Amino acid sequence: MSFELILPFFRPIEALLLDDTVSEIMGNPDGVWWIETRGQLACAEGVRFDPKALIAGLEVIANYLGKKLGEDNPLLNAQLPDGSRLAAVLPPVVRPGPAVTIRKFRQKRYTIEELIEAGSLTEEMANFLQVQVRDGKTLLISGGTGSGKTTLLNALVDFIPQRERIVVIEDTAELRINNPNILAAECQIEMLKTKVNYDTLLQASLRWRPDRIILGEVRGEEARTLLDSFNTGHGGSMATIHANSPVKALRRFGDLAMRSHQQATREDLATEIADSVDYVIQIKRCPDGRKVSDIVQVTGFNRDRKMYECDSVYSLAPANTLLTTTFGGN
Repeated sequence: MSFELILPFFRPIEALLLDDTVSEIMGNPDGVWWIETRGQLACAEGVRFDPKALIAGLEVIANYLGKKLGEDNPLLNAQLPDGSRLAAVLPPVVRPGPAVTIRKFRQKRYTIEELIEAGSLTEEMANFLQVQVRDGKTLLISGGTGSGKTTLLNALVDFIPQRERIVVIEDTAELRINNPNILAAECQIEMLKTKVNYDTLLQASLRWRPDRIILGEVRGEEARTLLDSFNTGHGGSMATIHANSPVKALRRFGDLAMRSHQQATREDLATEIADSVDYVIQIKRCPDGRKVSDIVQVTGFNRDRKMYECDSVYSLAPANTLLTTTFGGN
């Protein structure tokens, strides 16, 4: 699919598609369009679409990809030529017009220095994380949708020594890593006749001689395979996960691993996770932009109290020396 094919249908947002400061473009069913820039939402003044023309453009994209789109198949997920991701939904599921969300593939790759300048983390935090990455500590980056997890991950990977071999696995390629020895794999399921998902690629990657494994997102059964990789000589790896706090990230990791390993107890998995993950980095969207809110060191799992034990290294909140929770805690 080329931009020449789809651009006539997206002419009203062409400038937004080409603006690298815009990370997300959202068209609502009422015809009002919104953008996200540096973590802040704003109305895209002056953007107007004819609903029928927009639906026609979405149908062109769907047809090109061999997908059906219409009242009987009102959802479309597609990857645009530059790697951006498009998600659309048609009436009658939404009314009166279609809804479109485009998550931009950023041409700009932020360095850790630029993230410091933007206020996403302090120089002290960055120096601390640099030491942990170089020393081969295993990091889990936690946050909500659009919080900047991938951006931070991309910057931290720069600290991996150049002599090491990195295997990267993503749903759609977003990371751009400056390393001379890298093998990047992508789950383009819709383009393949056979099933290739996160877990399939992760299992295969263990035979690709990685020093470190970078997983774009932990979100399914691959959590068990990832945990096994942490325990079999691939420490120093990194991954992102959707969660609203460091302990919730650990708990979610365990819940996902349980899906493919139900014979294990939650306590067994929690102990494995506590033994394997060294630090959890929490990043969130704040009124003044995306910020690292917490860095915690995972020190263990207390089986008697059924609690993760974590020491707070850095926090935007008041100092807290011990973060503990049961499986149902915060």
